[in-house]
Amino acid sequence: MAATTVAAADIGTEARGRSVRLQLLPLMIAMLLAQLDHMVVGTAMPTVVGDLGGLEHLAWVVTAYTLATAAATPIWGKLGDMHGRKGVFLTAIVIFLAGSALSGMAQDMGQLIGFRVVQGLGAGGLMAGVLAIVGELVPPREQGKYQGMLAGLMALAMVGGPLAGGTITDHLGWRWAFYINLPVGAVALAMAAVVLKLPKRRSPARVDYLGAGLLTAGITAVVLVTTWGGTEYAWGSDVIVALTAAAVLSLAGFVFWEGRAAEPLMPLYIFRNRNFSLMAVIGTATGFIMFGAVLFLPLYQQTVQGASATNSGLLLLPMLGTMIVVAAVSGRVTSGSGRYKVFPVAGGALMFAGMFLLSRMDTSTSRLESGIAMAVLGAGLGCVLQVVMLVTQNSVQMKDIGVASASVMLFRMLGSSFGVAIMGALFNRRLQEGMAERVPGGGPSLQHAQLDAAGLGTLEAPVREAFRYATAAGTHAAFLVGAGVGAVAFVAGLFVREVALRKAMDDAAPPAPRR
Repeated sequence: MAATTVAAADIGTEARGRSVRLQLLPLMIAMLLAQLDHMVVGTAMPTVVGDLGGLEHLAWVVTAYTLATAAATPIWGKLGDMHGRKGVFLTAIVIFLAGSALSGMAQDMGQLIGFRVVQGLGAGGLMAGVLAIVGELVPPREQGKYQGMLAGLMALAMVGGPLAGGTITDHLGWRWAFYINLPVGAVALAMAAVVLKLPKRRSPARVDYLGAGLLTAGITAVVLVTTWGGTEYAWGSDVIVALTAAAVLSLAGFVFWEGRAAEPLMPLYIFRNRNFSLMAVIGTATGFIMFGAVLFLPLYQQTVQGASATNSGLLLLPMLGTMIVVAAVSGRVTSGSGRYKVFPVAGGALMFAGMFLLSRMDTSTSRLESGIAMAVLGAGLGCVLQVVMLVTQNSVQMKDIGVASASVMLFRMLGSSFGVAIMGALFNRRLQEGMAERVPGGGPSLQHAQLDAAGLGTLEAPVREAFRYATAAGTHAAFLVGAGVGAVAFVAGLFVREVALRKAMDDAAPPAPRR
């Protein structure tokens, strides 16, 4: 009799596992769409400018999408908590596909920027929806089994995005960089409508429009400061000072209002949970380090080590491949043991070590040495990327899982903006100083971000060597800051309290810490 009961339980568990995997498939497609789009479109941008003109507005094509995604993410998360995740998620897919279609039909840069805003609004809902739905479908104790898939999607987007973007643009035209989303998104939409089985909700409360407006204004100002500071405008310029003041006032007003709103967009009580607040810190640090590395590692390898820019995404394989493997292993260990504190601690230590090793690279560093440093960094990222979301969702009640997931995602996105801005400012300063040291007068004007091995070969030997030296000095400064941020993540990991992972989906309060 006991054996029969166990067998029946095993069959039930296996059937539920198949059901979950089936429901995860459209979520994975939607997540891949949102992450891949940015990389694909970035590769097509030179062709877009050649067709539509408006080079001076090029940055806004990227910034508009990033701004809309960041501002919309917490709003989508709250809407899912209030009105049910399936309907909200399907709406986000429709908006993303509409933005994709309109972007492909754009006739000038102004239209393209506006349609990218629409697309970014949908993308925020895709990412927030996927993570919240996974949190509702899969108990935290079992989520580790699926961590490798999510990490793999991110790596696939980073590696495959530039390759896919170049191929599509060369053979089909830049408009298909947007149109390609339509058939893939239609599959995700149809599958999600049929296979997702989620409870319906209907909250009588009104949407916190004032909170949404204040948060959107604050996020917009923060992203513009980090995007424009030191590039479009000097850090001390009136524009940057005004945007900084707007960010501070808007976010301070948001915090003040959220403590008084009847149905706050981002309830402040979730930050009273130590683990949630620590995951916000670690998530911010992870975004800072990962996107800074993705930006400056190909630049170093192309400029200093003479690598080809044709397959630039492949240069990151030591980091991304290790990240996927470690994320899968950490997920399995977490699911099997229920233990997870070791991963944010080890992840912070490895991120620090990896960034420190990368900061030691110079003009004589071999591909093997840089590959080892990237693998160490990838191992650190693999330890924390998905554990951050798992601990976040285990720290809050089910009714808040959407806004909690979206909030931590928002912190990661803001961390990436800070990382690119701060590391970029340090890189540019050291680049200029290095050129001034090696070449009288700083040498000719160089568009360093566009110089690859072939372009450097056209320069005079002294200028070429000076630029290689200056680039290595710039990446040293940038990665050293990244190492400091990794140390912050390590310290935050030490304070994580290991709370038993929920084994079933319920709305109970988070369980007590392990003794």
